Amino acid sequence: MTTSVGDIDLLGEITGGGAYENLLPHTIEVEAFGITCRCVTLPKLIALKRAAGRPRDFDAIAELEVLLEEQGRGRPKANN
Repeated sequence: MTTSVGDIDLLGEITGGGAYENLLPHTIEVEAFGITCRCVTLPKLIALKRAAGRPRDFDAIAELEVLLEEQGRGRPKANN
């Protein structure tokens, strides 16, 4: 679906992720426009895009990996 703020994918099942129930453990709750939504985590989104294998997904993976790296910078590092 295309909206005035961008595209939204509404799928019943996702390649590499399965059905909604399979993805629930890999989601976070996000509030947008006063509505609480579930979104897949960044690591899971990267994995799903790799599994889909579409050129547009591969183009987005590099950007998503940068975001993931930036997210990790704010967290304390685990002891080995």
